[in-house]
Amino acid sequence: MMLNLVILFMGWLCVFSPAVMGDIGTATSYDPPYIPTKCKGYDQGQFPEDGLFAAASNGIWDNGAACNRRYQLRCISGPNRPCKDESIVVKVVDICHNNPCPATLALSKKAFDTISRIPNVKVNIEYIQI
Repeated sequence: MMLNLVILFMGWLCVFSPAVMGDIGTATSYDPPYIPTKCKGYDQGQFPEDGLFAAASNGIWDNGAACNRRYQLRCISGPNRPCKDESIVVKVVDICHNNPCPATLALSKKAFDTISRIPNVKVNIEYIQI
């Protein structure tokens, strides 16, 4: 009986664990100027060529350890169905300048426009550090 329960539980984990992608949070956009940043000041080389970057909230910032971390994220919901069917990877280059930060991640305009049809809203995201 116990062995059957263990096998059942392991099978359940195999089936349902892949569905859990990461954490749930929120995202907003933030406007230029993007420099100086708390990660690398005025260094233009800190920004990815594709323009997909973010400023982290205090919960992610981790006393600056978040600099250069990459997060894969996608919009999952928001007001007036803003989500595009896109998954993106953003690089953390700064801490959110608003205190408290209005979202888990503040995305560059280009990053936010890639995942949302509606500018300047707060959307719910699924994200995972990669």
